[in-house]
Amino acid sequence: MTTETDLIRNIALVGHQGNGKTTLAEAMLYRAGVVTRPGRVESGNTVLDTQPEEHDRTQSLALGLASFSWGDYRINLLDPPGYADFVGDATTALRVADVAVFVIDGVSGLQVNDELLWQAAGERSIPRILFVNKMDKERASFDVVLSGIRDHFGSGVEPVDLPVGEASAFTGVADLLTEHVILYDSGSANTSDELPADIADREHEQHEHLVEDVVEIEDDLLSKYLDGEDIAVAELEHALRAGFAAGSLWPVLCGSAVDAIAVDRLLDFVCRIAPAPSEVPGIEVRGDGVAEVGCDPSGDPLAYVFKTQTDEYVGQVALMKILSGTVHADDVLVNQRTGAKERLHNLLRVLGSKHTAIGTAEAGDIVGAIKLTDVATGDTLAPVGSSLSVPPIQHRRPVYGIAVAAESAGDEDKLATALSELVSDDPTLEVSRDSETHQTVVRGAGDVHVQVALTRLKRRYGITLQTEPVKIAYRETLLGPVETEGRHKKQSGGHGQFGVATVRFEPLPRDEGYDFVDATRGGVIPKSLIPAVGKGIAESMGRGGRHGFPLVDLRATVLDGKHHSVDSDDFSFRMAGALALRAAIDKVGTLVLEPVDHVEVTVPSALQGDVMADLGRRRGQIEGTEPAGDGEVTVIASVPTSEITDYPVALRSMTHGRGRLALEFKCYQERPEPR
Repeated sequence: MTTETDLIRNIALVGHQGNGKTTLAEAMLYRAGVVTRPGRVESGNTVLDTQPEEHDRTQSLALGLASFSWGDYRINLLDPPGYADFVGDATTALRVADVAVFVIDGVSGLQVNDELLWQAAGERSIPRILFVNKMDKERASFDVVLSGIRDHFGSGVEPVDLPVGEASAFTGVADLLTEHVILYDSGSANTSDELPADIADREHEQHEHLVEDVVEIEDDLLSKYLDGEDIAVAELEHALRAGFAAGSLWPVLCGSAVDAIAVDRLLDFVCRIAPAPSEVPGIEVRGDGVAEVGCDPSGDPLAYVFKTQTDEYVGQVALMKILSGTVHADDVLVNQRTGAKERLHNLLRVLGSKHTAIGTAEAGDIVGAIKLTDVATGDTLAPVGSSLSVPPIQHRRPVYGIAVAAESAGDEDKLATALSELVSDDPTLEVSRDSETHQTVVRGAGDVHVQVALTRLKRRYGITLQTEPVKIAYRETLLGPVETEGRHKKQSGGHGQFGVATVRFEPLPRDEGYDFVDATRGGVIPKSLIPAVGKGIAESMGRGGRHGFPLVDLRATVLDGKHHSVDSDDFSFRMAGALALRAAIDKVGTLVLEPVDHVEVTVPSALQGDVMADLGRRRGQIEGTEPAGDGEVTVIASVPTSEITDYPVALRSMTHGRGRLALEFKCYQERPEPR
């Protein structure tokens, strides 16, 4: 018996920026009768681009969701941005989708993010369809693009369509399975078994190639073919579906999103060929010794919150995939991160910014929920008593940062709350407070990612921000050992202040911190006041050395001192310790230490030399290289932080978006500038 889960298709539209993913999504909604006319990205009237920042930039900047019906099927369409800075949303979409439709530019062919996302989809073993878009554009060429796709992705790439005409003459597609042609006239589709004369011979040839490749998937079908028996279309489609699900075959279709040509064909094909949620491997979970949870509507309810978004009218909307069971409005589940119970007051069918209340959602479905108490992206909602949770997505650490502050003192608390909510919605962002530079730093995948986040923050929370570059947290240490005396004496009538401490200072190896030693004898300084000397030195270290940076890696040994039975107190010896350190700085001087990052840059092998030369110009020390697979290499280096603050932007330019960067603080080392 067919269940609701069997009729769900969860589709992620992925690909490089500008390939027409959102335009294709709008054309799908138009063909499905959801909208009377498809929206246009450049006009800012699309269903899926709902945020003002997207309208201003005329590009998708956040993951969009559209749920709609196509015949008997429920389509949950995920539309992540194609820009490299927002790859986190594309990764998220691939996690919850059951099939990926790669939208390829019919003029430009394969581009950088197409290849990177193909690799990401392959790592998850998600079935993939390719849709060559923009076949109505000048210089569009299905053959050239198909050749490029095969060169990169291998022989499993299998065209199931041929275009009828190209550029301005593009009018439809020929279905290589049925050998029917589907022509479009004034928006309507007409199917015929009479192939146009100019493609008939080629179509028959391509049909035979397709049949030969598909019958190899099933032994019985291959034997039947070799015996000269006719192969029915239904048999071919069954084998095609098996090869597609197994990841050995990737169908290629073509069309035009702008004119909605062959968009209905794509939807039909996905519904027939793509797996239902119940047909894909279960999702990995942790807890109770269970490694995998299958998509079973009769199982225990389990929901994964893959994205939270803030709506100006209803507040936070939690987008979730029902992994198991059947969830009802007003059900109570436990947030496995917080341990708190969450009542699902409203379940929503999501269509961009439009929400429709629903009563239930079965396993495999993707829905929204509002009015949850404390739910963030990546949370798992499970029954009371369950310990199951979905492991979080391991996004790359953000590599580009900018410092922010509220322009108004009254907005400081508001800013902290706003930044926390921003990171809750987008965990690929990171917010930190640097105790040394006293800056609040927002980090993201790149400059566009951070700027969009801050623009969204200003709009959503009404906070006027000040921004500045991230300061480098330099430090200082003494140049050598030295012995000094700190003397604090103050007499103004009555009780005075008196404290003298003789201290030997010596620099320690990197990252050894601060070590305070008491080597006094004979009670020259009362034992109760010795800690005050160390405290005064520590406070003075924090105030900075000759260059104004905090002092580190220092041992201070108190050798001798003097005290007064009446005038000596804790404050006096704190001052004595601080004065002893200032005298040491004046006597031997300091050297500046700079932070150094461990850097890993992954690029195509042909760009290895350029990257290594550029890192060398940035005072980087190349430590080695490692093969990264697929013709790539990872360059490993140590680079001063001050030389690499703009590197994410520079690397993108240098490698045309093909470079990937990982940064992590490594150590402090001497800065070579003159002291």
